[in-house]
Amino acid sequence: MPEKSRKPILVIDFDGVIHSYTSKWVDAETIPDPPVPGALDFLKRAVFHFRVHILSSRSTQKGGIAAMQRWLISHLTETEDDIQAATEFVFYDLRWPIYKPPAYMTIDDRAFRFEGTWPDPIDLLNFKPWNKRIQDAAEHD
Repeated sequence: MPEKSRKPILVIDFDGVIHSYTSKWVDAETIPDPPVPGALDFLKRAVFHFRVHILSSRSTQKGGIAAMQRWLISHLTETEDDIQAATEFVFYDLRWPIYKPPAYMTIDDRAFRFEGTWPDPIDLLNFKPWNKRIQDAAEHD
């Protein structure tokens, strides 16, 4: 495994990527929904290859980072024996910046992948993140 400081930085958005974000926004400290399926397993694997930074619009708001950390610990904990390991993972294996660091890559549900050609701004206005497209499809079935 490469030295921790030599690993590339992977920035992962919290809401809509780790936290399923199916409920409406309340405030930075309210995180009511479960994880996106596979998100926690991915995080556990990713820290072996990347310096994983969790970032959100919550990150700059009072109590936002602490709320994300508590949420993650609660969802990583299945038994009382898991609490210490979950806490160590959240506080030692993950990073919690308030601004986007110089990342190797970013995973975000509300991003446009630039391929050298500028999109039509109207297409950007019609953008929907993955979980909203799924909800719309279910409503039309």
